Amino acid sequence: MSSSSLAASLPLLLLVLLVVALNPTKTYSQDEPILTDCGDTNYTVPGPFASNLASLLSNLTSSTSGFATAVSDAASSSAAAYGLAQCRLDATPSQCASCLNSSATAAPARCPLRTSAAVRFDYCLLRYSDRDFFSQLNDDSINRLINSENVTDPTVFNSRLRDLMYDIASQAAAKTSRSGVGITNYSDFGNIYGMVQCTRDLSQDDCSLCLQQALAFLPYGRIGGQVVKVSCAVRFEIAPFFSLSVVPPPPSPPSPPPSSTSAGSNSGKSKNTSRTILIISIPIAASAVLIVAICLWIRRSKPIKRRLRRNYEEVRSVESLLFDLATLRSATNNFSDANKLGEGGFGPVYKGTLANGDDIAVKRLSRSSGQGLVEMKNEVILVARLQHRNLVRLLGCCLEEEEMLLVYEYLPNTSLDKWLFDPNRRGSLDWARRYKIIEGIARGLLYLHEDSRLKIVHRDLKASNILLDGEMNPKISDFGLAKLFNIDETQGNTSRIAGTYGYMAPEYAMHGFFSAKSDVFSYGVLILEILTGQKNSGHQGSGRFLDLLSYVWSHWNRGMALQVVDRSLHEQYGPQEALRCMHIGLLCVQEEPAERPGMASVVLMLSSASVTLPTPSPPAFYVHGSSIQEAADLLEADRAAQLPLKERWSENEVSISEMEPR
Repeated sequence: MSSSSLAASLPLLLLVLLVVALNPTKTYSQDEPILTDCGDTNYTVPGPFASNLASLLSNLTSSTSGFATAVSDAASSSAAAYGLAQCRLDATPSQCASCLNSSATAAPARCPLRTSAAVRFDYCLLRYSDRDFFSQLNDDSINRLINSENVTDPTVFNSRLRDLMYDIASQAAAKTSRSGVGITNYSDFGNIYGMVQCTRDLSQDDCSLCLQQALAFLPYGRIGGQVVKVSCAVRFEIAPFFSLSVVPPPPSPPSPPPSSTSAGSNSGKSKNTSRTILIISIPIAASAVLIVAICLWIRRSKPIKRRLRRNYEEVRSVESLLFDLATLRSATNNFSDANKLGEGGFGPVYKGTLANGDDIAVKRLSRSSGQGLVEMKNEVILVARLQHRNLVRLLGCCLEEEEMLLVYEYLPNTSLDKWLFDPNRRGSLDWARRYKIIEGIARGLLYLHEDSRLKIVHRDLKASNILLDGEMNPKISDFGLAKLFNIDETQGNTSRIAGTYGYMAPEYAMHGFFSAKSDVFSYGVLILEILTGQKNSGHQGSGRFLDLLSYVWSHWNRGMALQVVDRSLHEQYGPQEALRCMHIGLLCVQEEPAERPGMASVVLMLSSASVTLPTPSPPAFYVHGSSIQEAADLLEADRAAQLPLKERWSENEVSISEMEPR
């Protein structure tokens, strides 16, 4: 090659090298799904659903519109298959068809024989189910893909990125396509390219909610990343990753006003005057009509815009809770074992001390944890918006270098189970403290269910999730499994049963139905544990197995209720208060949800001794049949072996006619 031709090709070569340098390192394979979500129920082959699913997938992959929904055999609800296919707004017909064909193969392969599945590739989403899911927001699954390279000026970059993504998300939710793209400049040499998209069957509000949840987990400070869910996805890069043809054009500049003409003859002036009046009057009339129409439209759309603006501001406020990883490493001595407070399902928890001297508790996602971004999203979105003296206070979170960390206020007395089930520490929990804990948990639950601006079911209330501050005040923690309800909703259903057996209400453990009454059941179990100092399941009495609910009920029903009260209290408690708490606990663990009191009633029962309590029925999971005699024999053995705690109490000392049926 001659030197002249080399010189001529040098600019082109430099351009190619620049494009290669700026192109982000892919965090996934284009041939692999970036999100897979499988249901929990199976179908059989051959069978009617399998046949309908094959027909459904054929219909969805043949669509050329970029978005399609289909139902196969809707007449047979037991075997009907519902499906949705959607391609990215900038996908060409060939890209869309190729992506959907890959999805139709990947979904059954990755979710074999599952009646519901969703796979999301870069260019498309395909979803099917045996249930009608159209127009319903799915926020269970989430995946976060991060380019590992950091930006050089994170302060400017993050500010521009935040403004870009929230702006296009706000606009996209209001569009029929439920999609949007945008470009913003962050330096003299670079742009940020952003894209957001929802499934087109979602309402404007649901799309907005899905996007704001996803945006809360953007990897700020990186040159690229995306957060993908079943119902929506958000992505940004510092190089173009979508067709620039879909970028909305900039607004056109206003037309210059017409120049005036020189004076002419009188007749010309007259004609020009008439023409001028006509030219001016028509736009004025049209403008008046347009102004009226705009005012009416603004008046009608203002509530929606105000609501969307408020939603986005709430998520933006979450960003102010972000902690720097280096700060948390320094505070916890690089997560040393010496600072470890304990470990739960989410992962280990460490004590830390910030530079200003404030103590914190840092919960770190374990690599082997079955929980992840969904649970962390719940904690950040929910707990950051809740304020109550009986709820643990979330200080912030950190998402850096594949770490997922939650930062809470430090509570020096750890969790309730560490005191209640430790024989050496149980004696420190006198009756006054136990009653304060019972009352405090009730008030915290009442706030979650009825008094906060949200309506939340915790779904994992247990002794290890009750933290104690320096004055032994209880604080409900761990909202990873919590579910947010609309104000007018009363119950929900899930195929993913998550929680702790022994505390689960029967309708949730067996059928997946949960409501505020599910939390009431868990609270009832907690009351009985606090009263007895015993775990809800295990060996009781003479070393033979009897679950706590059956154990307490058998004593209650035989007129020996006070014999189950924790011996470490050494009779230093009010018998009437203890019996009333036991009565309330038994009401809370009734098998039928409708028979359990709401938390407002529970708080009233605890605060007023004059409120008459209904008679409880046998609790859920109570032993039946031949085991009742075994339980009775066990109780007699227990009674003989126990210290004479309350053998001397009589009906004159404690009113038992209402609270303790014989």
